[in-house]
Amino acid sequence: MSSSPNSDDRKLRVFQVATGNVGSEMITRLQHHPDLELIGLHCYSPDKVGKDAGEIVGHAPIGVVATSSIEEIIAAHPDCVTFHGVFPDPDLYERVLEAGINIVTTADWITGHHRNANHRHPSGRTEEAVIQAACERGGSTFYGTGMNPGLAQILTIVHSADVTDIERVLCKESVDVSCHHSVDTWNEVGFGRDVEDAAVPRMLEKYTRVFEDAVRLMADCMDVTLDEVRFEYELAATTKDVDLGWYQLPKGSLGGCYLKYIGIVDGEPRIEEHLEWQMTPHTDPHWDIQGCYITQIDGDPCIYSKHLIFPKPGTDFSSPEAFASVGMTITGMPALNAIRSVVCAPPGIITSADLPLRAFAGRFAPGNAGR
Repeated sequence: MSSSPNSDDRKLRVFQVATGNVGSEMITRLQHHPDLELIGLHCYSPDKVGKDAGEIVGHAPIGVVATSSIEEIIAAHPDCVTFHGVFPDPDLYERVLEAGINIVTTADWITGHHRNANHRHPSGRTEEAVIQAACERGGSTFYGTGMNPGLAQILTIVHSADVTDIERVLCKESVDVSCHHSVDTWNEVGFGRDVEDAAVPRMLEKYTRVFEDAVRLMADCMDVTLDEVRFEYELAATTKDVDLGWYQLPKGSLGGCYLKYIGIVDGEPRIEEHLEWQMTPHTDPHWDIQGCYITQIDGDPCIYSKHLIFPKPGTDFSSPEAFASVGMTITGMPALNAIRSVVCAPPGIITSADLPLRAFAGRFAPGNAGR
């Protein structure tokens, strides 16, 4: 293990897991990342196993053939595994980590609090305990990130550096989610189900509870002890039948929501994460979606900042899938850019609070950065 991120200029060898929405985009992005080399791909779908990674994601072959066994990951001895499945795979995590291989994941993990509370490991232990023990046996490191939760909270934390006497902190995502083409995801959270269905709020909370971790990460960095994190919601019903092509929303079904995770201190809301999601504008109520990530800090002085994301000039957005790739890119890139810092970190579970500033830095394209 290198003593610092700058002491080893070799490309780090990466074995990727999964080629869903995020994973497919990362196959492309990883090939252009100057720090990284893709050496393997693990797929869960039998129809993908044995195929070239490039072909799986609709490109020319790149010489990396998809496999399906954890043994093949371990035998390849990568510096890091990038996990881009929709849901975590604790068994894979444990075996890879105890083999001495680091993991960076974009699947449902920021601090581990939510997984401990809501997803008990079959052994009866918490997932955190299982992962930490595997890290200690293998001398490896485990890190979870993404855009939100993930980078959005880092942006909010950094903005707080300007402020004294902080009273309240808000990190908000205001987005049109129709470009996120994951049928399994939206089925899981209840979109398309009757908005009066009593199961819908529970489904939303179960899937989004990782955003409690976002609140807890911000509290940790600001040295705030939370009494609790409350969940609040407002649901929006579609005012007509909506066919998105890849997803159907019958009239009266869930077509949008406003979710809040509220960190409470002494009975007062202090640190909040809001999710303003709209799959169609044809809902009641209807929100003015801003298409960005917002930081609002009340204190002295007050801070209001928007993190806006635009496609590269000249990008062809003739298909919804092309537009969706931007969201997948910003979800996966914080993971790729953090790999070198994670490889150099001490063994164990780490959060963004444990990493250096360079872990959140992007990379120039080859030829665009002179020495």
